[in-house]
Amino acid sequence: MKPLVAPGPELTPAQRERYSRHLLLPEIGELGQRRLLAARVLVVGAGGLGSPALLYLAAAGIGTIGVVDDDVVEESNLQRQVLHGTADVGRAKVDSAADALARLDPAITVVRHHERLSRDNAEQLVAGYDLVLDGSDTFETRYLVNDACVAAGRPWVWGAVLRFDGHVSVFDPAGPTYRDLFPTPPPPGSVPSCGEAGVLGGVCAAVASVAVTEAVKLLTGAGKPLLGRVLVHDALAMTWRELPLRPDPRRAVAQLPTVTAAELLAHPGRPLVVDVREPDEHAGAAIPGSLLIPLAQVLADPSRLPAGPVVLHCARGGRSAQALQAVLGTGRTDVVHLEGGLLAWTRAGGPVVAAGDGPPG
Repeated sequence: MKPLVAPGPELTPAQRERYSRHLLLPEIGELGQRRLLAARVLVVGAGGLGSPALLYLAAAGIGTIGVVDDDVVEESNLQRQVLHGTADVGRAKVDSAADALARLDPAITVVRHHERLSRDNAEQLVAGYDLVLDGSDTFETRYLVNDACVAAGRPWVWGAVLRFDGHVSVFDPAGPTYRDLFPTPPPPGSVPSCGEAGVLGGVCAAVASVAVTEAVKLLTGAGKPLLGRVLVHDALAMTWRELPLRPDPRRAVAQLPTVTAAELLAHPGRPLVVDVREPDEHAGAAIPGSLLIPLAQVLADPSRLPAGPVVLHCARGGRSAQALQAVLGTGRTDVVHLEGGLLAWTRAGGPVVAAGDGPPG
């Protein structure tokens, strides 16, 4: 892959000294270091994976690091979450993280997002960064990260740990994504959490170090990224093995049929519009006459869409693209999705209604 970031200003003498070991690496060198300093990386979670990842990202000279976490430091975190100390117990993790990174390098900009990643904020948060490193510990958050990155056109590095095992991969909207690896979430309660099954602290460090290495490679264009490959770590056997990952052809985004907001507005006898957002989003602002069928329901049963021409839409186009991929896989040819989603619709002057103002959806 080409470098994700253009190089920033020339290095200062102090920066040359700090990053001298990077400058000795031909694959990174001064140009690569300037890219790192100009980069913006969003880290989801300041826990077991996020803690060591944040430290090494800051040490590598990532100029702007965003941290998303709504949790506070607990005593049980300290066994593996090396970013935090005993004195931080009870503090917001984003605050503890920001202080720790400032001690490491006060020149690094740390943006604190003391909030939980959700459907309401994921796309906007991701769009403000060049790359996402996900260290979250729930399937719900991982799907959110994936969908937001697809919508924003951002690659992301994924890591996961449990007990003595770890997984790492790189996903990209143009290549394999998390939904190609796990098309649907596992049944609730079928996969234990670290709080239920435990995790070895060193495994978090091992997986995080690989994730940071992949992030640096993506930002600078060095080496071959883990795109299309999943690295699996077994700490008890001390092995690393590689599994190939290919995009599901039904999920190919490049050739998805779309309609622009202007075209939809001008369409005589407007086709049925299906909103694949969440109910609270639909209640707040909806295209008049649109029918609500959340993305999860479409993915679970793509055949549930009504017959006849249909236009799918979401907030910005990412979720509707995923829904469309699933629907096209059933053989339908009369379904498209709204390019740019509701945002493009309103910018084009399209009307919206709030809950209760229009036909039920």
